Amino acid sequence: MEIAARVQNLTKTYGTGQAEIKALDDVSLDIRAGQFTSVMGPSGSGKSTLMHCCAALDKADSGRVLIGDQELSAMKDKELTRLRRDQIGFVFQSFNLVPTLTAGENIALPLAIAGRKPEIEWYDAVIATVDLANRLSHKPSELSGGQQQRVAVARALVSRPSIVFADEPTGNLDSQSGAEVLNLLRRCVDDHGQTIVMVTHDPVAAAYTDRVVFLADGRVVDEVADPDREQIIEIMSRMSAAVDEAAC
Repeated sequence: MEIAARVQNLTKTYGTGQAEIKALDDVSLDIRAGQFTSVMGPSGSGKSTLMHCCAALDKADSGRVLIGDQELSAMKDKELTRLRRDQIGFVFQSFNLVPTLTAGENIALPLAIAGRKPEIEWYDAVIATVDLANRLSHKPSELSGGQQQRVAVARALVSRPSIVFADEPTGNLDSQSGAEVLNLLRRCVDDHGQTIVMVTHDPVAAAYTDRVVFLADGRVVDEVADPDREQIIEIMSRMSAAVDEAAC
């Protein structure tokens, strides 16, 4: 299967001396194209750091990240900016919509910044997938939380990126809105072949994905394919017990 992103021996530390924290500790991981992958682990396990390094929002101390065949550490700032703009989509927990723009303008913003016009067929497909055709003229303040997150997902998809990263995309939503967003992400993979990587702490959310990768103390410690909620809870409980035992 084609590899959309590859992480090799990635290490990232914060602080120095006794305050040093190793957020990533020699992590290697392949993200398969056309799949929905989730990354889970206890707080401080390195989930968000791994995502930010993969999305070119942060730099590792050592190791390599490749998006397709492009190695991020070998790229200059302008090249990284272009890569983030053209090949990477990002969905934030807090939506990050521009309040003065309409939903349609927010969705088209990455293309406007790049000086590009949308591919009409793809744009129409994205709008249909997120079911927002009748809300495009509304400002974010006129939309529900679930609708705002659907706008954010459409914005991440509109440039037809190679890979989309979603950082706790349902963290600010109620259970019904969260389920709508997760079903939307699932359809993006199934109907459009999109590659999505999602950080989550929620076993219900992770059960929507094709594969769950578990981190602890900055290392990959387990993974499961075609997961269900009970499998995920069992693994997370085992990891939590191991952390408690180590603390004692």
